[in-house]
Amino acid sequence: MDQEEQPMLFSEMRDGYQKVTLGLDIGTTKVIAIIGAIENPDKPMKILGIGQTVSEGLNRGVVVNINKTVNTIKAAIREAEIQAGLKVTEVVCGIAGDHINVEPNHGIVTISNPHHEIKRDDIGRVILDARKMAIKPDRKILHVLPQDYIIDGQDGITDPIGMSGVRLEANVQIITGMETAIQNIVQSVNLAGYRVKNIVLEPLASARAVLSEDEKEVGVALIDIGGGTTDLAIFHDHVMRFTSVIGIAGKMVTDDIRKVIGIVSSEAERIKREYGCAYDKVIRNNYVFQIPGIGGGEPKEIKKSDLCGIIQDRMREIFEMTGQEIINSGLSSKLGAGVVITGGTTLLEGSEQLASDVYGIPVRIGNPYSMNFEGMNKQIENPLYSTAIGLTLYGIYDDMFKEQKVDLDNKYYENDIMQNVAVDETEEKQEKPEKQEKSEKAPKPPKPPKPPKEEGDQLGQKIIGKLGKVFEKL
Repeated sequence: MDQEEQPMLFSEMRDGYQKVTLGLDIGTTKVIAIIGAIENPDKPMKILGIGQTVSEGLNRGVVVNINKTVNTIKAAIREAEIQAGLKVTEVVCGIAGDHINVEPNHGIVTISNPHHEIKRDDIGRVILDARKMAIKPDRKILHVLPQDYIIDGQDGITDPIGMSGVRLEANVQIITGMETAIQNIVQSVNLAGYRVKNIVLEPLASARAVLSEDEKEVGVALIDIGGGTTDLAIFHDHVMRFTSVIGIAGKMVTDDIRKVIGIVSSEAERIKREYGCAYDKVIRNNYVFQIPGIGGGEPKEIKKSDLCGIIQDRMREIFEMTGQEIINSGLSSKLGAGVVITGGTTLLEGSEQLASDVYGIPVRIGNPYSMNFEGMNKQIENPLYSTAIGLTLYGIYDDMFKEQKVDLDNKYYENDIMQNVAVDETEEKQEKPEKQEKSEKAPKPPKPPKPPKEEGDQLGQKIIGKLGKVFEKL
């Protein structure tokens, strides 16, 4: 093996690059690996390699078969490494799924330095205090996201560094995930031969790739429709104020096509991509296409409008459910920049128009911003790659964030994603006394997560009942 193929550490200089990282989007229907690098922090990230493979072993964001997941991770990363001409050792992984929970909490500390000037360490202490909340033993903290700060009773402060005060408070959102789901992702990456450097909530990653700072300031809802889940994140004043996950997405659209027409999943996915339309009002040519018969049978002829009827009902349900979540958030009046939809499912013709019809406000398709990166622009400026690009950006510019790596014996990472925060980890160690030590002596292997409950079955039956008669004579 020549020197070019030798494994490298991310901290090493290579071919003039100051930093190299790999973002890994492990989805229900696909696994995408993107290798990015920077020559210096003032220049945009350069895309060096892209790997993509059909996903196996996941259901709605949760690993259900580790061996299949390991194989797809290996294939995607290997493809990216070959294209980039180098080998990586660490990856930044995304996580999603309906096991993700968000809870508000509050922290408070005293400013004890003689001049009462708030410093970076003080922010770290108040965030650390805010994260001290009782969570279920089967859950782990992924992120602690500051919402605003309060100094001596004055609220609405976004950046308290340098200000003076005696008492500092913080309102935060604590994002947690199921411990077994986190462990199984990390274990799959480990078994593929790589280490997990960081785990990032996928809506945060997608937002970094497709949203502008202006949109985040005036207010925007980001809806990422993947294969297994649909992720919603609402931003206002540059801060993520709300997030939720819905267990209905592109794979269920494919399942509807399969059930109604009576074809195999692979064929249903193919015709969805080639002929699919999400909104009947954008159909200009209602042509007929053929589907090969099963087992040598007679081919079927399908109208584009009939296929659209299947897809549109499910896509409308997704937009209506996310619309209700926006209303429930209490932030629907603060979306000055409207809604941005992204993810591979939004490539369906008419998705943007249908979403605008449902939400009643401006909607755009979110493609990764080319100003954030260079190289392979035409290929990468696609909503399919939003999450993977965002994960790579997190890995490249993670000097802006403080990572807390906890419980390395169990091979998972607990991350506090806090801008410009330095946390004294010794304080956290004092929180967990003898019970943690006992658990470390005899760690129990993670139990496989229970399969997520199916959502939308009633609508699915309604769709099948409504449209099935169209195909009875085919």
